[in-house]
Amino acid sequence: MFDPTDSPRAFGTPLGVDFPRALVDGLMSRHATHPPEALARVHLIVNTRRMARRIRSLFDQGPALLLPRISLLTDLGESWDLAHIPDPVPPLRRRLELTQLVSSLLQAEPDIAPRSSLYALADSLAALMDEMHGEGVSPDRIEDLDISDQSGHWDRIKAFLGIVRHYFETGTEHPDVETRQRLVIEHVTRTWQDSPPDHPVIIAGSTGSRGATQLLMQAVAKLPQGAVVLPGVDFDMPANVWATLDDALLSEDHPQYRFAHLMTNLGLSPGQIMHWTDTTPASPARNRLLSLALRPAPVTDQWLQDGPLLTDLDRATAGITLVEAQSTRSEALAIAMRLRQAAEDGQTAALITPDRTLTRQVTAALDRWAIIPDDSAGMPLHLSPPGRFLRHVGDLFRDRLTAELLLTLLKHPLTHSGSDRGPHLRLTRELELHLRRHGPPYPQPADLMAWAEAQNDPLALPWAQWISDCITAKEVAGDHPLVDLVAAHIVLATRIASGPETAEGGRLWQNDAGQEAWKTVSNLQDHAEHGGRINAADYTSLFHAVLSAGEVRNPDTPHPDILIWGTLEARVQGADLLILAGLNEGSWPEAPNPDPWLNRALRNQAGLLLPERRIGLSAHDFQQAASAPEVWFTRSIRSDDAETVPSRWLNRIKNLLAGLPDQNGPRALADMADRGAAWLHRVQALEEPGSVPAATRPAPCPPVAARPRDLSVTEIKRLIRDPYAIYARHVLGLRPLDPLMKLPDALLRGIVLHASLEQFIKDTLDDPGLCTREALLAKTETILAENVPWAEARAVWRARMERVADWFIEGEFARRDVARPSALEARGKATLPDLGVTLKAQADRIDMDTRGALYIYDYKTGTPPSASEQEFFDKQLLLEAAIAEQAGFGDIAPSKVAQAAFIGLGSTPKIVNAPLDKEPPEKVWKEFEALMRAYLEPDRGFASRRAMQKKTDKGDYDQLARFGEWDITDTPDTQEVG
Repeated sequence: MFDPTDSPRAFGTPLGVDFPRALVDGLMSRHATHPPEALARVHLIVNTRRMARRIRSLFDQGPALLLPRISLLTDLGESWDLAHIPDPVPPLRRRLELTQLVSSLLQAEPDIAPRSSLYALADSLAALMDEMHGEGVSPDRIEDLDISDQSGHWDRIKAFLGIVRHYFETGTEHPDVETRQRLVIEHVTRTWQDSPPDHPVIIAGSTGSRGATQLLMQAVAKLPQGAVVLPGVDFDMPANVWATLDDALLSEDHPQYRFAHLMTNLGLSPGQIMHWTDTTPASPARNRLLSLALRPAPVTDQWLQDGPLLTDLDRATAGITLVEAQSTRSEALAIAMRLRQAAEDGQTAALITPDRTLTRQVTAALDRWAIIPDDSAGMPLHLSPPGRFLRHVGDLFRDRLTAELLLTLLKHPLTHSGSDRGPHLRLTRELELHLRRHGPPYPQPADLMAWAEAQNDPLALPWAQWISDCITAKEVAGDHPLVDLVAAHIVLATRIASGPETAEGGRLWQNDAGQEAWKTVSNLQDHAEHGGRINAADYTSLFHAVLSAGEVRNPDTPHPDILIWGTLEARVQGADLLILAGLNEGSWPEAPNPDPWLNRALRNQAGLLLPERRIGLSAHDFQQAASAPEVWFTRSIRSDDAETVPSRWLNRIKNLLAGLPDQNGPRALADMADRGAAWLHRVQALEEPGSVPAATRPAPCPPVAARPRDLSVTEIKRLIRDPYAIYARHVLGLRPLDPLMKLPDALLRGIVLHASLEQFIKDTLDDPGLCTREALLAKTETILAENVPWAEARAVWRARMERVADWFIEGEFARRDVARPSALEARGKATLPDLGVTLKAQADRIDMDTRGALYIYDYKTGTPPSASEQEFFDKQLLLEAAIAEQAGFGDIAPSKVAQAAFIGLGSTPKIVNAPLDKEPPEKVWKEFEALMRAYLEPDRGFASRRAMQKKTDKGDYDQLARFGEWDITDTPDTQEVG
């Protein structure tokens, strides 16, 4: 197949050429004059299974042939003569072993690193160990590094490296995947040196970025009938520029660096890379533009010299569209619209980006046109329905069960999927409403059973018993064997997914996602014995990380021509249109992960890979994809309310074009942007909601018979300030939905404070000697323990009571000198018979003096209303005084009210008296009657936000009133309703 030569053979395909197709064309042309069996003798080694499938599909297009043997780099280890090399240790097992070793080290030396970094350190250490094996770097080489100025940090690193030394000393007996791969390659290369194969061997598609792979490429290139075929070689780059790619610290991030490094190791110059075929690039002019734009950083001054030599910039950029959107949403919509256009025109279009968030946004945007893209990455397993379900179940071991977690599990589509879900969903809805209105925030079995017993539903009790058995009180304390936790997790997840009537796991382990989840969980169970003992918090972190490593394909049938690829797939596939998206720094290229072990200089000294390696690989992927016939460059100017930085490669292209006015570079750049702007205008048109008339300020007039006639004294303030809220609550029967998770808010603080003071006053009625600070704080502590499950809130609220305790006790003695408490939390009501109106009240406390006069007190945890506020708006105490004189409270007969006061227990405790002298009960009652009479007039509307205290105050029904479409200066729109 190849002519004899004394030098290694290295071929390449130009940028902008479909590499798999060119590879097949080159093989076909070289065997055109050979017998059919000659092609079958060729051994073709590629780096990805996707590449192998594409090559096979191209051969399948005909004519009929005897095909070459196509294998992967990893298939070399399956040869019969490699039985002496043990099978690799599964990666998960190795990770669990490292986790235990790191845990023991942190336990012995806690100052080395925080416990929270256990799994991150184990993962990073495993990655370092794999890299050392792959690059052939021993621990001794790292220990011999010059670290004279980093001794303190180096001591900590050596403590961790001591962990991995054991695996190098016994590496050939129990090798990991990388170790075995290098052992295989070393064995194969030694065998070929002694006995070269008599058939052609070709390595195609690899850039040689890993040490073991490059070792094999060097061996193949030196075989009598061996060759390497490199993808995306920049044949336009001058020799003097190739010569600058000799320092990894300066050039590792260049797209062609790996080829220069390989040629150096082969003893060749880049100019000796031969063309595999004579296929012409899609756009030679664009290749020259990209080659100059991406010159190594130290020689970018060559733009001044070589830039004026560029020609045909209009032709080079004719197939490029530049989209710079204001947001990631606009970017995603523009991409989706172009993909939709491609589907309509019958084009094959591929979105290429490492940003998975952006691909999900594009997929969601395509859904409006019922287009499902063919996503090569699929869905991360931990985000699939089984993955989310299993993570929620795992949270039961770690956290105390909350109402939120309970309902999250009950509403998951896989819960109770073993039988009819209708009753389950109905009971879940009823339980949710109960938990929202009544709590508790941390449900226990007794709470659930009490709720079920109150339901008029025969299914409620067995259903609640099933929840109590499977979901409540599952938190695990202390360390347990990982084997036990995994087994308990699987059993519990199966029971919850099955429901109370079956034990088969429902749909949890079914379909592609369920089967992949079972495969992952089973793998963890198989190797859990190597995980030692672990606590629940560490277990959930470990389980999440294990799930995150898996992927599951979309079960729906995707569109055959709308594709989403990672950057690696761009080397393999061919498409009519390529969209390079997310071209911002930190996204493409991705920011290098921080290395806790070695800096760049030490990595270079040791012979390990530099952080810029990934950037260089991404740069090569970008250069290849950007050379396609039609290409889009897209980015968002802002992301998450922050300005973004354009990708360095896009920035270089823009700057180079802008600096070539004599070749119409600025005009070419403007044309690229104009083509993108046209699509952004379409996005704006798509997003334009249209003109909808704004709502008017509502003031509904319901029928008189439907208007409320039973109100509490606290609602009168709302009737004065926001009548629409009274209409919504009493006429429409609406009430705000309580939060799912009860929080230690002002309402609960007020309830607890009232309960504490009520119990304290009761306890001290007969024994004033108990009226002490200590007794008040003890009672508060008891009430807090019974009603507030949040330790932080209990501590804060107890501290607040401590601050006002002395003041309250002193005032209490003064109040006892005037009158004696006669009623606590007493209920009272008075009526307006002519109107059929009843006003209700519940007084916190009513004292009575020796003359029978009443003293009404109301406790306030916040700031009490001022006298003027009470006079015009907040008439709670004034109305309670009127009820006391009109009808009395509880067993207390109507009596004269001598005083009504708020006892403010906020940060500045104070007493605020109701203005009974200016607003006597008789006057207040007449004003109340006039108010109710007015709101029972047929043409009186319940205006929204009539007299709010502050413009920023939020009402419970503002959204219903569509506040925001109107403001308080608008005239209320009085309309009859009902």
